[in-house]
Parts: sequence; structure tokens; C-alpha cells
Amino acid sequence: MEALGLPSLGPLTISQSATSRRVRTASSSRTKTHSRGFMDLPPLGLNSSLAIRHKKRSVIRMIADTDDYDLRQMKDMAAARKRWDSLIREQKVKCLTPREAGYAIQLSDKTLLDVRPSVEHSKAWVKGSTWIPIFDGNSGFDPGTLSRKMTNFVMGGWWSGAPTLSYNKQFLPSIEEKFPKDSDLIVACQKGLRSLAACELLYNAGYRNLFWVQGGLEASEEEDLPREGPQPLKFAGIGGVSEFLGWTDQQRAAAAKEGWAYRLVFSARLVGLFLVADALFLGAQQLGRYLQELRTH
Repeated sequence: MEALGLPSLGPLTISQSATSRRVRTASSSRTKTHSRGFMDLPPLGLNSSLAIRHKKRSVIRMIADTDDYDLRQMKDMAAARKRWDSLIREQKVKCLTPREAGYAIQLSDKTLLDVRPSVEHSKAWVKGSTWIPIFDGNSGFDPGTLSRKMTNFVMGGWWSGAPTLSYNKQFLPSIEEKFPKDSDLIVACQKGLRSLAACELLYNAGYRNLFWVQGGLEASEEEDLPREGPQPLKFAGIGGVSEFLGWTDQQRAAAAKEGWAYRLVFSARLVGLFLVADALFLGAQQLGRYLQELRTH
């Protein structure tokens, strides 16, 4: 060592280094033993953590799918409006007001084809009309349908009462079975959009004598069309909490005609709703106190 120019190691230094090596070896062996013991322990809470992460991913995926579905719907609607405008502009489908449709039904053999969903048709319908819905309520329970129903409810369905609809695959077959291609068909829905979609399908299927009720049955007055059902045609498309409280445009217009007696009914409903909410709040408080007393005893 001295020949190499390095300081010589004394016996104490050698023994200390040997001792330190033994200590490091022992500590490393203990560390490995502890590490093996730790790895051998069961993964406490790991399964639940993975399950939570999986559920979160599923929820995020469902939300993303819903957003994609809504975006596709918006794009499809924009493209459909262009096609429908073209049908009207090129006179492939003729426009009628609700009053003109009423005259046409009374003075000729034209058929009024009601394409509204069942939730609207059950409230009011035109006497002598034929009901074949182009869209109807979706009663499925698959994840996609449930997601759309939940989104529809949260995004205002609870207020407007608008149902989740799906395309009726028997729409065209039912019409082709009932009406020949040269029939005069007056197509109507509640607001005028779904009937335009029906006119497009019928035109593409070979029907050429098509008439569209502009603005839908909601734009009709009571004397325009012979009505059957428990409600006026204007009210067939409303629902939810807004209908219960009388806070829709149709009900406001009716209140302006009917006067204070009509408004009084909905004012009483609003007061009753507040009373029920207060009663539920007080009841929940009392129940909480009762449960707390049971725990203390």
C-alpha cells in the first residue's frame, strides 16, 4: 500500500470496516426479510380501491358517451333542418296552417296523420285522425337508455315533463299497410318538428301528396280542429312541475283569457307545495333528533 502511495490501514481501521460490512449485511438481510414479510401481507383495501377506481372510470365513460350522443344529436338535427327546409322550399311538401288543415279535413277526404308520442296523444287528439307515432317513449333499461333518461331528467325533464323518446321502427310499415302511396296525408305533431321528419321519411318512401301542419297542433285554436280528449290541443305537449304550477306559456295565455279564477288554482298549488316542503323539512329534523336519542340510550 505504501509503495502505491496510499496510507497504510491499521488493524483498527480494518476491523471497523469489517464490522461495518457485517452490520450492513445484517441490516440488509433484515430489510429484505421485512420487505418479504410486507409483501407477503394481504393487500388490505386494495380490492375496494380498485373497485372504486373502476366505478369512477365507468361513470366517466358513461358521461363521455352521453356527451358524444348529445353532440351527434345536435349535428344530426342541424343537417335535418336543412333537408326539411329544402322539402318545403321545393314544394315537395305543402304547408297548411291548423285552420286550413281543419277545412281540408272537413271538405275533402284528406286524412290527418298524428305522429305524436303516446304521452301527448293521450291528452288530446283530432277527431277522426289516424295515430301512428314516429317517436315514442323508450321503456328500455339498458345502460345507454338509462343514461339518456337520467341526463334528460337532470337537464330539465323534471321541469318540462319531456319524455325520452326513441324511433318507432314500425312507423313506415304501419303507414304503408294502411295508406296507398297516392293518399293525401296531412301530417301533424305537437310543435311541427317531428311531423317534418315524418314527411321526409314518407316522401323518400314514395308518398307525394303530403301536407305539413305548420307550427303543429300547439298553434291551433279551439275552433280550428275538432278535438277529443281531456285537455285542449295546446296543452298536450306540456308536463312536469311547470304544468303543475301553471308556469308554461300556454297556461299563461289561458290565464290571461280566463281571469283570476284560473290563476287562483295554480297559486293554491304553489302554496301547497311550499307547505309540503316545510312539513318534510320539519319531519326530517324530528326524525334526526329521535334517532340521536335512540343512539344515546
